Amino acid sequence: MRWPSLNPQRLKRLLTKVAERTVTTNVAREEIPSEIAPHLLLGQRGERLAAEHLERLGFALVASNFTLPVGRNLRGALVKAEIDLIAYEGATLCFIEVKTRASDWYAAPEANVDLRKQRQISRAARVYRRMFDLTNASYRYDVVSVILPPADKSGKAARPRLEVLRSFWTDEKFCKRRWANWSDDY
Repeated sequence: MRWPSLNPQRLKRLLTKVAERTVTTNVAREEIPSEIAPHLLLGQRGERLAAEHLERLGFALVASNFTLPVGRNLRGALVKAEIDLIAYEGATLCFIEVKTRASDWYAAPEANVDLRKQRQISRAARVYRRMFDLTNASYRYDVVSVILPPADKSGKAARPRLEVLRSFWTDEKFCKRRWANWSDDY
């Protein structure tokens, strides 16, 4: 793929277009693009709170929103896998999926980390470990469940609830050797 070259004037025009599309919020006092859907804003806020919570628990954050292509679906569209947070807890490398919801009335946030999502994160984690030569390092897959209830009628924001679910799944369920022996077990 050939990357287009950007001259200084074109780069300045692009940056001014991006600046025009951003608005400053009073709540977080940071720039957020105005075209983002409310559920995506909720997810971004949840990821930010999860990162802060993990740092308070002693995790050393390494990366966030690590994205890479992992293949194509049946229609030929590119499938990308994203790992929300990558951190170390001691010597253990943690690949962390953050799930944020406004309430847990219907289901807990971690219920949406289904087999497909686990497989995508596992594939991305395998690539990450190979990229940085961490194939022999100990690792695990965690989920951070974040519930951000809306403000009550008086306008007071409810306190968010965060829960770290360590070792939510392992790679053994995706091991093909186990699948080959499955028919022998039953």
